[in-house]
Amino acid sequence: MARGGQGLARLAVVVRAGAAPLWWLGVAAAGIGIVPEGVTGRRIGVLAGAVLFLAGAAVVALVRRGRYTALARGAARAGKYDVLQDRAVTVRTWRRGHRWWLLLGGAAALGSAFAVPAAGGMLLAGLGTGLRLKAAWLGRLERAGETLLWVRVDWLDRRGGHPAGKAVKGLRGTGIAAGDAAPGGARRRTAVLV
Repeated sequence: MARGGQGLARLAVVVRAGAAPLWWLGVAAAGIGIVPEGVTGRRIGVLAGAVLFLAGAAVVALVRRGRYTALARGAARAGKYDVLQDRAVTVRTWRRGHRWWLLLGGAAALGSAFAVPAAGGMLLAGLGTGLRLKAAWLGRLERAGETLLWVRVDWLDRRGGHPAGKAVKGLRGTGIAAGDAAPGGARRRTAVLV
């Protein structure tokens, strides 16, 4: 980067990037996984899947909230030469870097259907829902502080790219209108003038 600037990715976008693939893989795996009778039978499989869905969503949504809050509190102002990464680039990079984990998770969910029908797919869908809930919580945190939170891209490349991992030493903040993603990581809706 020119003059000491850093590449920055939106924190909420990184968190939210895995939500849609996990959800759709989970829905597909649960739909296909309902077909085999399995060891436990379909009824028990679906009930176990519902419990796993709720537990997975709750755990993912709540884990590391203290770390995210501490990082947000200590966020430094983004510099003049920092480069803000587009939402689409951040999502594509995350998904490309985690594609094998996503495929392995989908395959495991399908394979588990022969023991407990639909449960593995429902767990995956719950994990995706939890990521969406965590991104929404981050959006509320950003609105409350009137600051969008950004993480250095080079820190995301280390140790699996966790947005609140040990490699992340701090966050950067910008005004609420910066970048092309709204608080929480969703696409920014632009008003159409008539």
